[in-house]
Amino acid sequence: MDSTRPSRSRRRFLSHGAAAYAAATLSPKTVAQTGAASGENPPLKLGFDNFSVRAMGWKAEELIDYAAKLKVDALLLSDLDVYRSHDSGYLATLRQRAADAGVELHAGTGGICPSSVRFDRKWGSAEEHLQLTLRVAAGLGSPAARCYLGFQDDRYSEGGIRARIADTVKVCQAVRSQALDSGVRIAVENHAGDMQAWELKLLIEEAGLDFVGATVDSGNAAWTLEDPLRNLEVLGPYIACAGIRDSMIWENEEGVHVQWTAMGEGLIDLAAYARRFAGFAPEVPFILEIISGFAKPFPIHDSSFWNGYPEARAADLAGFLALAKKGTPIPPFRAPGGTDRAQAERDYQRAELEKSLLFCRETLGLGRRA
Repeated sequence: MDSTRPSRSRRRFLSHGAAAYAAATLSPKTVAQTGAASGENPPLKLGFDNFSVRAMGWKAEELIDYAAKLKVDALLLSDLDVYRSHDSGYLATLRQRAADAGVELHAGTGGICPSSVRFDRKWGSAEEHLQLTLRVAAGLGSPAARCYLGFQDDRYSEGGIRARIADTVKVCQAVRSQALDSGVRIAVENHAGDMQAWELKLLIEEAGLDFVGATVDSGNAAWTLEDPLRNLEVLGPYIACAGIRDSMIWENEEGVHVQWTAMGEGLIDLAAYARRFAGFAPEVPFILEIISGFAKPFPIHDSSFWNGYPEARAADLAGFLALAKKGTPIPPFRAPGGTDRAQAERDYQRAELEKSLLFCRETLGLGRRA
């Protein structure tokens, strides 16, 4: 074989990357007019992230069986601890198990920025961590490898979020050849208050549109003081994976609170969100990552808060504050008195996910299996 010729998976991936680049250069209006959002296409595939039911402590096999029971189209296994092994043979058995159940598998991991304040060396260096994730994703047949930079704390680290973006770009570029050869797209998430949409867009473009895309997270958009719909407009052309949930946002004396909720229990226009998502990425599953039951405060009236946002954009903040004015406080989850707290948490997480899936099917018309 001519070693200078790209492998079949590499050629296929380069073709996909070129298409992604073309989409990324179009305006959101143009993308929506390509026909992807028309009634001619099937509904979005519907799935969930295993973090939605983290309290269950399930491994991949149990999660696949649960996904089959719920009749979802896709399952995102978003951490490397969920597997009993990372051997290729074991991954192949999971891939077959999911195929037999009619469930599309997607793979992911945690933070890959070596200078993040919470970077975990459990899986080796940042490059080794991402290489392992790409290998696992390829073994499962996942088209994307979800990962993230870090957390809100990184906005206040030395050099700020710009420095952390630069370090993450280097890690991605170090594994470019493996990503292209495997046909797996690195899907960086806007995660836990780390990057706003325009910052993640910058990371993707600097790393390389031919092998890097976005994991769009609607809840995390609210944690970076963005209207999730506005966040989607920026990241839509780059979508490779997703983590979707609703949010309630309300004002308080110090600033605002954000509480993630089950789908349909917050104030995000989810019908509009799903339509725009379908316009950008009609074949990427609408993956739910339901994390609810607690509120996070953002003391935006404290001037020191803005030290982490030296390049904040007034238009983005205005959209977020407009949502906050519409919101109302909601109570956090508390285990009923006299009950086992761990069991109550497990029951709560399953109920939040299952009613969210029902909302997506009955109200938003999503899902291809049920």
